[in-house]
Amino acid sequence: QLQLVESGGGLVQPGGSLRLSCVAARAILSTFNSYVIGWYRQAPGKQRELVASVAYNGITNYADSVKGRFTISRHNSKKTVYLQMNSLNAEDTAHYYCNIVPFSSNSWGQGTQVTVFS
Repeated sequence: QLQLVESGGGLVQPGGSLRLSCVAARAILSTFNSYVIGWYRQAPGKQRELVASVAYNGITNYADSVKGRFTISRHNSKKTVYLQMNSLNAEDTAHYYCNIVPFSSNSWGQGTQVTVFS
């Protein structure tokens, strides 16, 4: 399991951009590199969903709802995973979390809130 800390959320207008960061500061590098890391989100009244994931070798996967707008990447030596979010819309408003894929109940952090408002 990893302890992951998210940051970078905020308020943004439709069409705007944000970059989220997820750091596994306490992890041993080899442990971090062994995991696929994903960004999940949960909107009010909805189930948590996986929006993007990235493997050690850079292979990525995206939910259909974010394809072409979100880009996930990782900097392995910094034990950090990023989520660049462009062309944000109201449906992207949610609390965003990172976790391994499939998720570990012990690896949920505090997350970071993204609110898209007009």
